[in-house]
Amino acid sequence: MKISKLLFLSIISLLFISADKPMQTFDFRIRTITAGVTLENLDDLNSINKAIAFLEKAKTIYTNNGYEVQDIRISTQNLHELVTNKPTEHTIKQLKKIDKILVQNSISLSIGELISGNQYDENLAEWTVELIKETSNINFNVSISSESHGIHHKTIKTASEICLALSKNSKGGEANFRFTASANCPDGIPFFPAAYHKGKNSFAIGLEYPNLITKVFEKSNWENAETNLKNELNKQFKPIEIIGQTLQTSDWSYDGIDTSPAPGLDASIGQAIETLTGKPFGSPTTLSACSIITTVIKNLDVKSCGYSGLMLPIIEDMVLAKRAMEDNYTVEELLLFSSVSGTGLDVIPVAGDISKETIEGIYRDVASLSIKYFNKALSARLFPIPEKNAGDIISFDNPYLTSSVVMKLN
Repeated sequence: MKISKLLFLSIISLLFISADKPMQTFDFRIRTITAGVTLENLDDLNSINKAIAFLEKAKTIYTNNGYEVQDIRISTQNLHELVTNKPTEHTIKQLKKIDKILVQNSISLSIGELISGNQYDENLAEWTVELIKETSNINFNVSISSESHGIHHKTIKTASEICLALSKNSKGGEANFRFTASANCPDGIPFFPAAYHKGKNSFAIGLEYPNLITKVFEKSNWENAETNLKNELNKQFKPIEIIGQTLQTSDWSYDGIDTSPAPGLDASIGQAIETLTGKPFGSPTTLSACSIITTVIKNLDVKSCGYSGLMLPIIEDMVLAKRAMEDNYTVEELLLFSSVSGTGLDVIPVAGDISKETIEGIYRDVASLSIKYFNKALSARLFPIPEKNAGDIISFDNPYLTSSVVMKLN
């Protein structure tokens, strides 16, 4: 009797669970399983539905093995590869049809870079405002640097206009949660909004594991922290990789694990760093702790992809948000930490009246850093908060964001 390959994989997955032992619990969760698909065009709903079916089965298999899976997501090739010239009203109508399916299935989508190369588009900011208004689950970015073309000075101007337009046309500036300026980012990143896809359909895993790092650092010191962390992460992540490999089919290839320790409101990377340093985040030795974590996550014995760097998202992390309120570090220092470890500037709250030129300057610094070092993937997701000034306390409707303070820019 023949059985389907997906049924076979489901049976295989159950072998990871011992029948006579309780389900194992973990000090981390799978933040996302992200499927990368190449669409024939923006009317290709069939490929979207096939990706959803695959993701649902993959989520079930990981869940059956005791892992909590927070999200499943889809990324496509860059939007500029799917439109003939520049995105139009018709493009939004096509994306609305996709978004309807996404909402029904509680899935987010990244359409990658809106424009190609180094160019200025004076109409793109207005178009993104309309896209945000007409859709709920679609994310996007623009590229401000690349290994092949260096800093994209014209695109930086476009990106700054998008950032400000989204801020001014959404409550609390929260539309910028779905947009980032990406710097030298490769395809296959499972985290949004920098994600985009190339080539054959594939999938990647993104993890949320600051609590695991904290647990390791509770029993470590400066001399053994790196070794202890590497041993524990290899031990915990190898089974995730094995399951991912069993999910491979002729239709879906396994890209690997983005080993970035993405934080959450109950999983603080700030807390993990402070556990090692014994000091508030931003104090001397913070950079050293960031460097240790990054050295480990870039040298694990699993197939890695995406950023595989340290994320320091201010308003997604309770401890980082608190230390910002205490004025314990600056935006410039966050960029310094990125020079040895990070993935850039993520969800950084800044004053609503920030100038376009200041945003361009920040983007230019991030872009410069991304090409200064080989294969350095960074992004900058800024949050100008309307009617708020530096030092003001802020809160958000988005359940994934925590209260913090509008940060000063020197």
